[in-house]
Amino acid sequence: MSASSIKATLSRWFAAQALLGLSAVCIGVYAVTAWNFQVKQTSQLERQSELIRHLIRESQGQPGGGDLRHKFDDFFTTHPDLKLVLRQDSQVLYASEPGNAPARWSDTSFEQPVGAGQAAMQVQLSINVEEDRRLLTRLAWTLLGAVVLGSLTIAWTGALLVRRGLQPLKALTLQTAATGPAHPGRRIDPTPYASEIAPWIVQFNAVLDRAEQAYAQLESFNADVAHELQTPLTNLIGTVEVELARPRAPQELEEALLSALEEARRMSEIVADMLFLTRADRGVVARRSAPVSLAQQAWTVVEFHEAMLESTGQQVQVSGDAQLPIDAGLVRRAMSNLLGNACRYAVPGSAISIVIEQQAGAAWVKVVNRGEPIAPDVLPHLFERFFRAERSRTDSSHHHGLGLAIVAAIARMHGGQTRASSQAGVTEVGFSLAVPAAAKA
Repeated sequence: MSASSIKATLSRWFAAQALLGLSAVCIGVYAVTAWNFQVKQTSQLERQSELIRHLIRESQGQPGGGDLRHKFDDFFTTHPDLKLVLRQDSQVLYASEPGNAPARWSDTSFEQPVGAGQAAMQVQLSINVEEDRRLLTRLAWTLLGAVVLGSLTIAWTGALLVRRGLQPLKALTLQTAATGPAHPGRRIDPTPYASEIAPWIVQFNAVLDRAEQAYAQLESFNADVAHELQTPLTNLIGTVEVELARPRAPQELEEALLSALEEARRMSEIVADMLFLTRADRGVVARRSAPVSLAQQAWTVVEFHEAMLESTGQQVQVSGDAQLPIDAGLVRRAMSNLLGNACRYAVPGSAISIVIEQQAGAAWVKVVNRGEPIAPDVLPHLFERFFRAERSRTDSSHHHGLGLAIVAAIARMHGGQTRASSQAGVTEVGFSLAVPAAAKA
């Protein structure tokens, strides 16, 4: 079942609101008018009742006398909308003759004493309310017509207003259709639109920005993957083709197989790293163990790189410590990637520092080395996949530009972040590990 349009829904609500509102107003008008008529009739009956009492009191104990009857005849001749019936001891003493006009009577009754030793007189006075009833009937039909016509008018004008008010949405639909990957950089200007729609446009533009950034990263990623895999595949295919071109000795075939195995391992490492980054991008959270010493993990990494450090004459210093529940294997991998980069780019024979600091709910692991500074425009891209600051300085056969991207992924998996700085020949690259709430307590 398809949802109804905003125009139809608002138009129906306008009509219902108008019908209910006008009905309430008209019912109120009718009720107040009927009440006013009732008050007028009651007031008139009270006045005429007082006059009847006065005439009876003037009869001086002879209510059935001709003088009183004559006065009543004269009075009711000029008041055909009134009717009077006088009784005493169940005997009708006087009854006025109503006019021939259609009548609907409203009555009031009371007793009036007439003198000592005489029974009280029962007075029944009626007033003709037919004219008031006709006025109320005409008023009711008039108000009903006003309700119907008013509701139809408001519904029609409301539909026009809704249609006019929704025109910007139609324009927005056309502008939205003109955006997307086929029109990179095109955005919707929220200025001409109402304040209620502008935030949605801003959010839509932000979604477009993220989508275009994702498309650009995907295209760059695909190109980088193709480039990184092309070299080992070319080497592998070339080696096999050369060896198959003519008969080879067993030793030569063994050397060719070892070379092919090295290239296959390189491709396997690239694929494994890409799969790891994919898992991290999906929001996988690191499994945290019992609290361990970050300094101890750092010394373990230093021992792993001991051969490289001896070959370059470099020394490593570890300062600071923090006890955190972490995935020790992942954190050591991140430390190893940072230390490996520092060893390659630091001045031979210099000292490399691993600094561990605890700041505002997070522990930072920073690797500091001296060497050629990194350009400021390069720093924001260090943690991107397949990025190399200087490809000429990179041994592409062993390092394929995913090391720092993996560091950033491990930091995200621990709720942390990364940062890098390079000034006056000192380069500092680090990542943080968030302290879990349970560990804070």
